Amino acid sequence: MQLFFTDQRRVWKVGTVAGLNYAELSELFERRRLPRGTPVLLDDTMRPVEPLTSWFRAMGLAGRDAKTMRAYAYTALMLFNFLAARGRDLASASEADLLEFRLWRREQAEVTVGQAAWDRDAAAVGQLYDFLVQSSHILGRPWRPAGRSSSLGSGVSRDLRVRHMELEQYLFCRDVGFGGLRPDASLDGAFRGWWPHRNRAACELALMTGMRLQEWSTLLLPELGLTAGPKPATVDVDLAACAKYRRPRSAYVPLGAMALLDPYLLLERPRIVAGVQRALRRRSRELFVIQRLEADGARARGVLDGCMVTRVIKEMDPELRRIAVLETGGGLDPLAVFLGQGGAMLSFSGWDRVRWRAWERMQQWSSDREAPVLPRHCWCYHDLRHTFALRLLIYLTREALDDIKARQLPMATLLDHMVGNPLLVVQRRLGHAHPSTTYRYIRYLKDPMREVDEAFRNWDAAGGASYIAIARHLLNLEEPGAAQR
Repeated sequence: MQLFFTDQRRVWKVGTVAGLNYAELSELFERRRLPRGTPVLLDDTMRPVEPLTSWFRAMGLAGRDAKTMRAYAYTALMLFNFLAARGRDLASASEADLLEFRLWRREQAEVTVGQAAWDRDAAAVGQLYDFLVQSSHILGRPWRPAGRSSSLGSGVSRDLRVRHMELEQYLFCRDVGFGGLRPDASLDGAFRGWWPHRNRAACELALMTGMRLQEWSTLLLPELGLTAGPKPATVDVDLAACAKYRRPRSAYVPLGAMALLDPYLLLERPRIVAGVQRALRRRSRELFVIQRLEADGARARGVLDGCMVTRVIKEMDPELRRIAVLETGGGLDPLAVFLGQGGAMLSFSGWDRVRWRAWERMQQWSSDREAPVLPRHCWCYHDLRHTFALRLLIYLTREALDDIKARQLPMATLLDHMVGNPLLVVQRRLGHAHPSTTYRYIRYLKDPMREVDEAFRNWDAAGGASYIAIARHLLNLEEPGAAQR
């Protein structure tokens, strides 16, 4: 069995098999009217494997995210092959077969997975069997519900992993790791990295807006007001098609983030665009060539698939954004803000390579006296979002407390609480669907490790403190004024 995906213009194959007819495969996608990013499972004769292909098509037509569909497709393919090796198929699989599949994934496969990864697999299996029930392939799920849960998953709710940066850590990450400077902010003549101004600007934008990687990395020039006229000092960006679960919200881009874009827009980006003009012209039939921007940059009108179309920019999905170019008269200008070496929007894997190169550079300078303490594991872009959330929550909480104290009120009025509640404000800014997700940040408002360090600054073994003395201090059992032993 082979698994395939389709995007805007190409068919991607998982694995390598000789003699495949890609023309027939492309015709298959067109004939079945499969949305972009839809997985297709084919047998050795290039025929779709049912009911999996119909399930993939139903998810695509329902607007499921392509990344989610691909993850589900890999899980379904593993389950399909596992059952086939046992002489079973999806319709005849029993509860014992699925429990054996779980055991194999967790403990017996060549590469086993943890509980979190298995819970994602269990969610995919559950949705697959729900589709089989709805399409009358089977009468019901083959496993019995356990307690309140009807899933194969663990049912354990894992805590939100929040890792944030202090100011000195962020500046070291942005300027030394991504920007190629020395820890003392001087130039490093030995730095040979690509496009440091782009990387610093992306880092600042991620921190100052709290946007997710898919949100800030797919921004287009018109959304930041960078196509015509003077560059705005600040801007509000409407996130829709690129937001998580396509949940619309507005992201505010402040003055600092906009200002740090200038070196990249003036120095690096024109060099990237000038170097890819011939390649863009050769690929122009595969691109969305925009002739003009309408409604102050809110709509784009141009040629797509040989037809003149108009698209609302904020509703354009990431794949369409990736092939959008503006006809300027002097050449084709990719509409994406952040470009890679080939002039295309950087992919997630591309940004991941940038992050790891930055981490390697930070580790090289970690012994410098100007360097802050680094974590054991590499920073990720989502840590910048966590930093944004915590800093904003701390600031808004202090503002609310100061306001209550200034007005000498025992507590805020209901209206004040509804309008200025810090958690609700942060929830809206982050685009969380439920307040409970934002509430998990509360425990990180003060760093517990720093409190432990302060509490036992003079109680370590080097100072002569015994384990009993430390325990008594921790449990507040010391008498006031008692001498340290």
